[in-house]
Amino acid sequence: MNFLRGVMGGQAAGPQPSGAETIHKLCDRVASSTLLEDRRDAVRALKSLSKKYRLEVGTQAMDHLVNILQTDRSDSEILGYALDTLYNILCNDEEEEQDESEDAVTPVSASGKPKNVSMPDETTQKQSDDLGAQFTEQFVQDPEHVTLLLALLEEFDFHVRWPGVKLLTALLKNQGVQVQGIILVSPMGVSRLMDLLADSREVIRNDGLLLLQQLTKSNAAIQKIVAFESAFERLLDIITEEGSSDGGIVVEDCLLLLLNLLKNNSSNQNFFKEGSYIQRMKPWFEIGDDNSGWSAQKVTNLHLMLQLVRVMVSPVNSPGATASCQKSMYQCGLLQQLCTILMATGVPADILTETINTVSEVIRGSQVNQDYFASVNAPSNPPRPAIVVLLMSMVNERQPFVLRCAVLYCFQCFLYKNQKGQGEIVATLLPSTIDANSISAGQLLCGGLFSADSLSNWCAAVALAHSLQDNLTQKEQLLRVQLATSLGKPPVSLLQQCTNILSQTKSGKGSKVQTRVGLLMLLCTWINNCPIAVTHFLHNQENVPFLTAQISENLGEDERLVQGLCALLLGICIYYNDNSLENYTKEKLKQLIEKRIGKENFVEKLGFITKHELYSRAAQKPQPVFPSPEQMLFDHEFTKLVKELEGVITKAVHKSNEEEKKEEEVKKTLEQHDNIVTQYKELIREQDSQIQELKEQVQSMSSQNEQMQTTVSQQLAQIQQHKDQYNILKLKIGKESQSNGQVDVSQVNGLQTEELTQLREEVEELRKQHALFQTQLEDKDALIHTLRSETVDGSAGGSDDTELLKELEALRSRVQTQSAEINQMKTERQELLRRAEAGSSDGVSGSDGSLLAEALAAQTTETEKLKEEAKGLSESRAELEQQLAAATSTVAILQTEKAKLQTEVQESKKEQDDLLMLLADQDQKIHSLKLKLKDLGEPVDDEDDLDGRDQTTDEDEEDEDED
Repeated sequence: MNFLRGVMGGQAAGPQPSGAETIHKLCDRVASSTLLEDRRDAVRALKSLSKKYRLEVGTQAMDHLVNILQTDRSDSEILGYALDTLYNILCNDEEEEQDESEDAVTPVSASGKPKNVSMPDETTQKQSDDLGAQFTEQFVQDPEHVTLLLALLEEFDFHVRWPGVKLLTALLKNQGVQVQGIILVSPMGVSRLMDLLADSREVIRNDGLLLLQQLTKSNAAIQKIVAFESAFERLLDIITEEGSSDGGIVVEDCLLLLLNLLKNNSSNQNFFKEGSYIQRMKPWFEIGDDNSGWSAQKVTNLHLMLQLVRVMVSPVNSPGATASCQKSMYQCGLLQQLCTILMATGVPADILTETINTVSEVIRGSQVNQDYFASVNAPSNPPRPAIVVLLMSMVNERQPFVLRCAVLYCFQCFLYKNQKGQGEIVATLLPSTIDANSISAGQLLCGGLFSADSLSNWCAAVALAHSLQDNLTQKEQLLRVQLATSLGKPPVSLLQQCTNILSQTKSGKGSKVQTRVGLLMLLCTWINNCPIAVTHFLHNQENVPFLTAQISENLGEDERLVQGLCALLLGICIYYNDNSLENYTKEKLKQLIEKRIGKENFVEKLGFITKHELYSRAAQKPQPVFPSPEQMLFDHEFTKLVKELEGVITKAVHKSNEEEKKEEEVKKTLEQHDNIVTQYKELIREQDSQIQELKEQVQSMSSQNEQMQTTVSQQLAQIQQHKDQYNILKLKIGKESQSNGQVDVSQVNGLQTEELTQLREEVEELRKQHALFQTQLEDKDALIHTLRSETVDGSAGGSDDTELLKELEALRSRVQTQSAEINQMKTERQELLRRAEAGSSDGVSGSDGSLLAEALAAQTTETEKLKEEAKGLSESRAELEQQLAAATSTVAILQTEKAKLQTEVQESKKEQDDLLMLLADQDQKIHSLKLKLKDLGEPVDDEDDLDGRDQTTDEDEEDEDED
């Protein structure tokens, strides 16, 4: 301890040890001390020396410090010292290396970069970076070290958690890919880091944001895990709590993390959209009427927010995902809010430029959003469309270059796949729609096209080209535009004026390469795939000689691009030529190229376009981004056109007339095939729609069937339930009737005289009912005997019917045999007639003809007799069939009556059985009542007497029946 006090405290007498020796002794003390306090003091001393002697501490103490983290987990203070020491060793940022108090920690900003600290010179910084990278590589060689840090982040103690976050951030800065791989395979590694955002201490939460920024760089797998750990919800909550765009550096860190998660990650973008987080972005852009307070931090925050919107609708995303996000932005009002910023006053230039770019990509290719943007008006007097106000900025050379590029991009996105918008722009140039009292988009474009500023010429030409892109109707309409060049001269067409300016090669506007390139791009786009425009262009006798002269000259490097575009324009005139002008047919133009230029030279000049260094840059993305106005030469859509036309023009120049004729025939055949395919496609669509309708019907019917089956099963269950209830009630009633028949003798003894009288009356009534039932039973027996006799008679009638059927079958067989004989006679007759005709034609003698005629007459007579006989047989057959039908109906009636009688017999038997049951019950009751009367002492006839009487009565009844 005295040694440590000497190191930490005042100077001792004698020679002082060097820094390396002191660090060595401290490392020995850390490794060998058994007391926790001694190890803690040694680690504290190492921390204080780690900034000045970074190399020595890192070389000698790193393993000991890692061992402290593993063994002394129970003491948060020594853990904090060890983590701070490791951070000082590994961190490369000299601005972070400030003196920190041992007992108190001063919070730093969320960015972790204090201001007003002098930067070291370049050599020192490079050495520091190399040293930090070496120590980081040594630390992460064992993945368990990173896993240990992740485990320490679960400690809630501030002195452990905060240094752990800073240390892990430094590791990710120095060896990001390797550390990301370790964290990715660590169980719950990313989840532990996400818990930092929920920490109530802002310092840890803010440094956790910086850690997650480093963690999510260029790693899609970690980005997805972080997103599915509710990162979007937490970050948006933090942004709202911190004041959105008016917030501080924490909002900036949250937005940077969101950009890391969403940029080039389609899965996270879809998750962000499906989670309805786009709707939560709208309040960010709600600026008040007072726009004076635009701090630097607010400008930065709003710039990042606009970038976040652009990431969701970037043209590089899949078309389906982009369209879905554009729809959501319109529905939630985000597009409307952006247009409000666009038309607001006092907005900083860089925010206005980025807002224009953002609105451009939100409306690009979305018809609904484009229509809304066309309806936006600027708050001016009188109100002007937003498109007109933006175009005024584009053709104004005093506006910033980046702002003019942004307006051009917005105009291009407004017209992208928007034929309605293209028609509206071209309509402002037509004579019938020009309004002299207002400035239209067409007037601004024409003014920019012919102004003295070459950048305005180029922007206006590209904007007009986008008004004609893939729209044959508007290309033909624009041919109607007439321009008044000067007083006293007739107006010229817009196409002619463009070629006139282009031909001024030695002075004026035409000598500027940017202007000429813009006009050539406009002309190529205009006449492409439009034979009428090609005819108008060739109709001017000066155009073709000018183009051939430009291509054939040997000019400088700057003019090569113009030569290539002239070759492209002339090639389009050949490829889309309808041969309506005799002097400029396809064949004559190719001959002209071969004589004046040479085919190989023409193709070489055409290839200058794609070989230009600015061509590949413009082909990368739709947004026009150029370092300077001089490099603004190519448009993105035009690069697509060049790529499409270069090959076909080269082939068209080298082809002969016969090959062209063959190609035309092939084209016609292909068109016919296309028409057939189109018809089949329409038929398939109709069949698909019918199949879909039938599927829907089947689904509805199956659902109805399921419902009906469910209803039937429910009803069956109810019926079964009712049956069970009925059986239970029946059993209950039977038990009650049995219990009512059993009367206790002790209770009978207590009956009164009135009750005895009532019992006697019941006995008499039962006797009368017994006699009545006996009579009914005898009547039923007589009826049964009668029915049985009738049934026997009916069976005899059935045998008669059988005989009739047999006789009918015999008659049918006779009729069939006679009809066969008749058919045979007919065939013989036909044969005789045929022979007679043949004999007459061969000149048969009169005697033979008379004999043949007699034979024919006899045959005819016999045939007539057979016909009459057959007719009689058919009549007799019909009568027999009628008799059979009558007999059959009689049998059916008898069978029906028989069935009825049988049912009545069964019912009678059932009633007889019921009567017998009732009589037995009455006898039993009478017997029981007699017993009761005997017990009461009343005189009762004996059973033998009653039986005798009953027997006598039965015998009398039998005698009566016999009589």
